[in-house]
Amino acid sequence: MAKLYFYYSTMNAGKSTALLQANHNYRERGMATLVYTAAVDVRGGGRVHSRIGIGANALAYDAATDFFAAARELRAAPAAGCVLIDEAQFLVESQVRTLGRIADELDLPVLCYGLRTDFRGRLFAGSAALLGWADSLVEIRTICHCGRKATMVVRVDANGAVEADGAQVEIGGNERYIPLCRLHFEAAHSNGRL
Repeated sequence: MAKLYFYYSTMNAGKSTALLQANHNYRERGMATLVYTAAVDVRGGGRVHSRIGIGANALAYDAATDFFAAARELRAAPAAGCVLIDEAQFLVESQVRTLGRIADELDLPVLCYGLRTDFRGRLFAGSAALLGWADSLVEIRTICHCGRKATMVVRVDANGAVEADGAQVEIGGNERYIPLCRLHFEAAHSNGRL
């Protein structure tokens, strides 16, 4: 029986790399996949890409995307593989429930990769729904500058000041987001600097 998986972490842990490896494994075995990435992340240009330089074409999704019809078509293929979702924190709850239906009713594995929390330590809506609905929760780990496991992320401005307020979603990479352990996350927010 297929499952709904949520692979979560902070920034720079290799979520997209893991998704691309899973996609490669299915395709190498002759199986078809559906790969999605969030339309809000305009940096990708219709691709999932990793900081280590690998990538794959992807379908863009937003809050109105219905994954079920495309998954039904995939299921009808001779060698159906799985559905892969990058930037899963941007899903809405109804989409997460639909992804569960894909696993349950169509018997297709659904592998979601995303951030658990934002720069303030608050859950993203898609991540909260996945934490509640996924069959399997898998943490992908990275480290803080001190060597501890990084579980949080801070957003910094151009001068390196830690931002405590602002829109939850602001697309950026290493220049804006720094993974930290909880200890250094709290210190950064208290001091306003890293």
